[in-house]
Amino acid sequence: TRSLSITSGEKMFETAQGEKVTLPCTFELSEEDEGPLDIEWVLIPADSKKKEEIIIMYAVDRIYNKYYAASTGRMQFTNPDPSSGDGSLDILNLKAADTGTYQCKVKKAPGVQSRKIQLAVLVKPARTKCSIEGPQEIGKDVVLKCASQEGSPLLSYNWRKVSGTQELPSVSIQNKNTGELLLKNASKEYSGTYSCVASNRVGMDECFVELNVTPPINTAGVIAGAIIGTLLGLSVLSFLIACFCKKQREKKYEKEVHHDIREDVPPPKSRSSTARSYIGSNRSSLGSMSPSNMEGYTKAPYSQVPSEDFERPGQNPTFAPSKVAAPNLSRMGAVPVMIPAQSKDGSIV
Repeated sequence: TRSLSITSGEKMFETAQGEKVTLPCTFELSEEDEGPLDIEWVLIPADSKKKEEIIIMYAVDRIYNKYYAASTGRMQFTNPDPSSGDGSLDILNLKAADTGTYQCKVKKAPGVQSRKIQLAVLVKPARTKCSIEGPQEIGKDVVLKCASQEGSPLLSYNWRKVSGTQELPSVSIQNKNTGELLLKNASKEYSGTYSCVASNRVGMDECFVELNVTPPINTAGVIAGAIIGTLLGLSVLSFLIACFCKKQREKKYEKEVHHDIREDVPPPKSRSSTARSYIGSNRSSLGSMSPSNMEGYTKAPYSQVPSEDFERPGQNPTFAPSKVAAPNLSRMGAVPVMIPAQSKDGSIV
């Protein structure tokens, strides 16, 4: 006699996170199986102390999928009518927590069969970054590094050159587990674009880096240039500070001079105007005198009379000798003034 049997044979699946997987469970019934058909999917936890959880089941021509909260909207029968012989399970938008052992049970009395399937939800490599460590100079050792920030182990890294000869230097050393590529004694021919591919069992990711090997930098020239530049900068700064200080002193001086000059003080009289007014006033005083009041007149020293008007070039003043005796001006309160006279030889006395 022939009894119920499960025909699907694959027992292990590795699928990337976020994708869809179909866990197969196809079966065949025999003529002896006359009871009601029951199909049940359960999740067997890794911890043996925990109980199995029913994910979805088919019984009495009806589907029940409200048992397992985490499966809501993501787990369903592949065939809307599992009684047709296909009780496979579809899991959508896989998550890392979906990793585990799934069991498909098919019952139709008196036949009973089950099949366990291992599911591993892996994360694809992502956000892979390439970098360069060490000086990119001729004769130096350069290390190219590659690392993925996401991805389930085991990750593998593979470097290749994608420009020029498209071959890695013969002296290069590659570590596929750490993602490092060592280029010893770099030369100009090492320059170019390099690619690193990170991969695991469910996917891959790639990054690129540009290597430019150049002659060693003239350190002494760089230092000398930096010193000269610093000195020039200090010189310019000193010049600007000196100009600023000079400008401030000029402003301060102008301000002090402005406050020292008073607008209400008249300007000083010139010596020439003083001499003219002095002589004119004395002449008018003498002109009002009579011979009778000239008595007691005493000569004033000639040096007391301002001399500006008598020293002008082109002038030769002459004065008639006075025949009148000097009056006594002390009684009148007048200032005595001596009037010069010219002698026969032309000199003033």
